[in-house]
Amino acid sequence: MKWKGHSAVTQKHDPHMTSKLWTPANIVTLIRICLVPVFVVALISPWPEWFNLPEIANNEKSLIAAGIFVLISCTDWLDGYLARSRDEVTNFGKFMDPLADKILVTAALLALVELGTLPSWVVLIILAREFIVSGVRMMAASEGVVIAASWYGKFKTVFQMIAIVLFTIKDSHMVGSIGSAFNDLLWLVSWLVMLIALVLTVVSMMDYIVKARHLLGLSKQTRQDEETTCLQLAEKVLDAAKEAQLSLGTAESLTGGLICATLTEIAGSSTVVKGGIVSYATSIKEACLDVTSDTLDAFGVVSTQTAQEMAKGACQKLDCDLAVAVTGIAGPGGEEPHNPVGTVCMALVRNGQCADVWVDHFEGNREAVRTQTVIKALERLYNEITNKR
Repeated sequence: MKWKGHSAVTQKHDPHMTSKLWTPANIVTLIRICLVPVFVVALISPWPEWFNLPEIANNEKSLIAAGIFVLISCTDWLDGYLARSRDEVTNFGKFMDPLADKILVTAALLALVELGTLPSWVVLIILAREFIVSGVRMMAASEGVVIAASWYGKFKTVFQMIAIVLFTIKDSHMVGSIGSAFNDLLWLVSWLVMLIALVLTVVSMMDYIVKARHLLGLSKQTRQDEETTCLQLAEKVLDAAKEAQLSLGTAESLTGGLICATLTEIAGSSTVVKGGIVSYATSIKEACLDVTSDTLDAFGVVSTQTAQEMAKGACQKLDCDLAVAVTGIAGPGGEEPHNPVGTVCMALVRNGQCADVWVDHFEGNREAVRTQTVIKALERLYNEITNKR
């Protein structure tokens, strides 16, 4: 089985990407970074003495610093909202937005260590995680692999910021006996939130490592193993289809005919496989598979609705009993606001009626996404034929 054409990849133009630099979202991001020194100065410097404001005590100074931190944190939501609502997603914004969060969190943690409020080992764990994840992502980027952020990382950031606010307004050092410290509710809550943040920090780091295990040499599965898996699945699909007396067809976008090629690699497949339609371009989906412009305009090319119409079109044009259709984003470019790289929509149509539709989110580079799509399509074909869903 030949799998060619995966090495030379041209990045697709993202219609949602803008070339403008000074968008409102980017301006908010830069303001957030510029406000970080203001927070640090407000927290650790004796500014009430500088401005001759003796009425502002340390507790009130901490509350003011915490308020500034909350204000800066809220701008993270604001710049994301502006970028999405105005269709002004930029490469500069993608780079600076997560960097601004890391600058804010790192500066706050180091300031708390400087004040003696937070032990240094907490900061060491958090910073070590950032260095490791950044290294993994840079390695992945050099291989053309996009590792999508998981909810672990998002919750990690939220809990870190909440913990920082709590530690800003409450000294974490035990005063008096251990019993008296545990009677301090704010002290307990502060450490509970911080421990949750640390757990999520470690878990999110492991999640990145697991997703990049192929790049790091931690996975034993090879390209040859994947091809063997595809051929084994194809043989099972063909045997099941012969027994059920079903003819098969495919409608493929991102896989470029790989599903049909895998099926026809097996000797005797001509008794089952009617053919395949490679509808890589949107115009071919409309002209050859009868995908309507209304569906494309309403739901987009990467959608279960489009996949379903592709499968129906394949059944009609190929005069087959069962057709599978796939459409998605193999990368490295082309991601959409709600469809990151690795998003694949699939559909099965049997005797003109939709049998199944689903969405998968695959990890890895372009080749890996396409291979996983072939494997999943063959698995679902076999399950549909044998009624094993």
